Amino acid sequence: MNTCFRFLALLCLCLAGADWPQWRGPHRDGISAETGLLAEWPEDGPKLLWQVSDAGGGYSTPAVVGQRLYLLGNEGMDNEFVQARAVAGGEQLWSVKLGKVGPNQKPPYPGSRSTPTVDGSRLFALGSDGDLACLEASSGKEHWRLNLREQFAGKPGNWAYAESPLIDGDVLVCTPGGSEATLVALNKTTGEVIWKCAVPGGDEAAYASAIVVQAAGIKQYVQFLQNGLVGVEAETGMFLWRYDATAKGSPANIPTPVAHGGYVFSGSGRSGGGLVKVSADGGGLVAEQVYFHGKLPTSIGGAVLLDGYLYGTNSQGLLCVEFATGELKWQDRSLGPGAVCYADGSLYLHGEGGDVALIEATPDGYRERGRFTPPDQPDRGRSKAWAYPVVAGGRLYLRDMNKLWCYTVAATK
Repeated sequence: MNTCFRFLALLCLCLAGADWPQWRGPHRDGISAETGLLAEWPEDGPKLLWQVSDAGGGYSTPAVVGQRLYLLGNEGMDNEFVQARAVAGGEQLWSVKLGKVGPNQKPPYPGSRSTPTVDGSRLFALGSDGDLACLEASSGKEHWRLNLREQFAGKPGNWAYAESPLIDGDVLVCTPGGSEATLVALNKTTGEVIWKCAVPGGDEAAYASAIVVQAAGIKQYVQFLQNGLVGVEAETGMFLWRYDATAKGSPANIPTPVAHGGYVFSGSGRSGGGLVKVSADGGGLVAEQVYFHGKLPTSIGGAVLLDGYLYGTNSQGLLCVEFATGELKWQDRSLGPGAVCYADGSLYLHGEGGDVALIEATPDGYRERGRFTPPDQPDRGRSKAWAYPVVAGGRLYLRDMNKLWCYTVAATK
C-alpha cells in the first residue's frame, strides 16, 4: 500500500507541473516554473518515456497544457496542419489542416514553423503560408480563420511565415509584414481587426515572435522585423521606435527579443547582438543603444535572461554575458549552436546537430551535468535540429523534423 501511495503522490506531483502554453513558455522568455527536476542526468541521459515518428515535417515546438500537447506539422507541400497529442503516450488525438506550406527561397527549408498558442479553451495557430486559425483546443473545431497575405497584403520573408501568435488579454497580435499592416491586433474571439500598424518602410515579417514590453510608462508590442527591431503602442498600434543595427546584413532575423526593465536585447547571426534602452524623448520614444558586438547570443536558438545574465549560443557555442553591459562571463563549445530553455537551476540545450545537454545556470563557469543523443535521428537534409526544447509537467519534449521524443526529468525520491 505504501508503494502504491508513493507512486500516486509522484504522479500527482508530475501532473501538477507547470504548463508550456505557447512559444518559449508562459511568459515567452524560455523559462519554465518547474521544480523538483533532475540536477544531473545519468550517463545515457534521462529516461525515454515515448517517441513518435509521425509528427509531420517542420520545426514547430510543442505547446503543452494539461494532458495534451499541440504542434504543427506538414505532409508534403499541400498539407500543413495543427495537431493535438496525448502527453501520456504521444498518440494523435485530432488534426486540422491549416493550408499549404509557404514558399521558400534558396536554400529552401519548407515545412511548418510556428508554435500554437493555447489560451483557455482555444488554440491559435499560424501556418507558414499565412493561414491563421482559431480552434477549439479539445476537438480542433474551427471558430474563425483568415490569411495574412490575402487580408492584409502581408509580406513574409524569403522563408515564409514562422511567427507564433501572441495572445494578450482579449487581443491576438501577429505580423503580416508589408506596408499596409506590418503588425495587427485582432479580437481573439472573432478575428476582427482592432488596429493595423504600418511600420515606416513596410518591413517584411521576418521570423521572430512579438513580446509584451513595459518601457517609458507605455505598454508596447516589440517585434524583430526584417529591417530592424520595432516597438508599437499596445493600445492603439501607433509606431513608437525602431533599432536597426542587429538587422543589418542579416538575411533572416529569427531569435525572439529578450526584454527587462525597459531594456530590449536582439541579435542575428550575420550581424551581432545589441541592447537598447527605450526611453522618452520629447513627445515620443527612442531606443538608445547600450552596446552592440558579435560575441553575444545570436544563433537561431534564442536566449534566456536569469538574474541579470543572458545565456544562449552563437557559432562558437554556449555563452553567458552580463545583460546590462554585454560583458562576457564565459563561453564553451558545448554542443555548438543550439536552442535553449531554463528550468529549476538548469539550462536545457538542444544542439543543431541533434544532441541535448543539461548545464548548470551560473555565471561562474560552464558546468555540464549530462548530455545524450535521442535515438533514431531523422534525415534532415540541408537543415538542422532547430526546434526548441520544452520542459513541462516533469518532462522534456524534443522535436526534430517528423520525430518527437518525451523524457522524464522529474527527480524521484
